[in-house]
Amino acid sequence: MQESPFYQVHFGKVMQRGVEQGIEQGIEQGIEQGIERGARENTIENILTVLTARFSQDDAHTVQPTLETITDLHRLKQLHLSAVLVPNFQTFLQTLEA
Repeated sequence: MQESPFYQVHFGKVMQRGVEQGIEQGIEQGIEQGIERGARENTIENILTVLTARFSQDDAHTVQPTLETITDLHRLKQLHLSAVLVPNFQTFLQTLEA
């Protein structure tokens, strides 16, 4: 069965709009993920900088792999504040493990 020219044009426009909307949504999602990833990486870097300045570079490097497994940005921000406030590296480790 052959569709009418009207149907073909209308269906083509509908499909094109769907494709365009899909592309826009994909771009928006990619941008959001990129922003989130950048914020996460920046927060981890800030934690390591604080730990290095307050304690030692060796201590900071021991927790880097653990920090990199944390995907919750809010949790990382809490750990950053903790890195600034804790009295010693051992207390930071306890906070990290909690």
